[in-house]
Amino acid sequence: MAAANAQLRWKRMEKRKRKSQQCSDLFFQEDDEDEDSSSGVSDSDVLLRDSYERAETRPILSVQRRGSPNIFEITERVEMGQMASMFFNKVGVNLFYFCIIIYLYGDLAIYAAAVPVSLMQVTCSAIGNHSCNVGDGTKYNDTDKCWGPIRRIDAYRLYLAAFTLLLGPFTFFNVQKTKYLQIMTSLMRWIAFILMIILALIRISRGQAEGHPSMAQLSGIRNLFGVCVYSFMCQHSLPSLITPISKKRHVNKLVLLDYILILAFYSLLSFTAIYCFRNDTLMDMYTLNFTNCEIINVAFIRYFLGLFPVFTISTNFPIIAVTLRNNWKTLFHREGGTYPWLVDRIVFPAITLVPPVLVAFCTHDLESLVGITGAYAGNGIQYLIPAFLAYCSRKDTQLVFGSGTVNKHLSPFRHTFWIVFVLIWGFSCFVFVTANIVLSESKL
Repeated sequence: MAAANAQLRWKRMEKRKRKSQQCSDLFFQEDDEDEDSSSGVSDSDVLLRDSYERAETRPILSVQRRGSPNIFEITERVEMGQMASMFFNKVGVNLFYFCIIIYLYGDLAIYAAAVPVSLMQVTCSAIGNHSCNVGDGTKYNDTDKCWGPIRRIDAYRLYLAAFTLLLGPFTFFNVQKTKYLQIMTSLMRWIAFILMIILALIRISRGQAEGHPSMAQLSGIRNLFGVCVYSFMCQHSLPSLITPISKKRHVNKLVLLDYILILAFYSLLSFTAIYCFRNDTLMDMYTLNFTNCEIINVAFIRYFLGLFPVFTISTNFPIIAVTLRNNWKTLFHREGGTYPWLVDRIVFPAITLVPPVLVAFCTHDLESLVGITGAYAGNGIQYLIPAFLAYCSRKDTQLVFGSGTVNKHLSPFRHTFWIVFVLIWGFSCFVFVTANIVLSESKL
């Protein structure tokens, strides 16, 4: 981000210099014509020329002397797509957008499955358990009855259809001014996270914990890497988080603290879940484990946690869908060209919405969807793309500004060894996860 800001700032400075030079040439050309038509030069012309020459030399120097932003200061939000277009060649840019698109498709498929799963579990169990009036936290088969002759899988698909009809049309338009919606979503997430951690700790402290985890299960490694990558993969959000910070002297420490906070919450959620619930009863959607009356007697909290994914995911689905649609447009965009109305308003939104809905229609195995999305597309976003961006941006910075220029935001892991290490690690995860998937399929 710092290198991208430096490049943008440098280009603007060069553009101003060229424009000033053109104005200067035009001014002196007109002045020479005046000299040819008159015998002398007036004092006002001399003063005007001197002031113009001072104006030519002072602005850039004076701004830098008065403590203007360092050329590497992060003042503009530069998204990953813009960084890729700055530092990658055409092939690299296309690969970047391909990786982002695959990840967003996986994201949408996970979201499209998570909301109907939550609605199915809560409503089907509520009808069958009037004493609790909400889901009982029990795992069911898809062929079990939900409402009369309607099976649970049928209810899931009905909810998926309703979800698509309600939120799908947003893909055909632009989603803007979501500030307060995002604030509410963040508050709900904090409340839900804290509630689940406290409820699990209370159950453990009362001696009602049912979890007895084994030492290790190699069969779970396939999803371990995928889920970990998917959970921590927020690099694409960092430009929006870092840019508004006014004093960026301690930005590295702030980001580190942010990741430590995320790790603390994930650790609390994971370990309290491991010891609170039996492995064979844990649901893919963790919030559904707290819809049992034995966990909490307050109906409002059970409903809130059971329907929590419905509220939070539903607000993010249109935003991600619009982002994916715009990435498709950018990938096929040609300089100076425009898309026909049918392609722009119908084709791109359709190819954005239909594939993830079809995936969600065929499967609602959230564990596999998260694992595969994180292991492949997430692997590229978390490891490969940032490593290549760092390497290419550093080469570009040395080429433009020279090797003596110091980037104030340069990473502590600035040695090329770390870039190579990250690439090897990412490739190893890719190979390892693929091998485990193949072995799992062969056993089946």
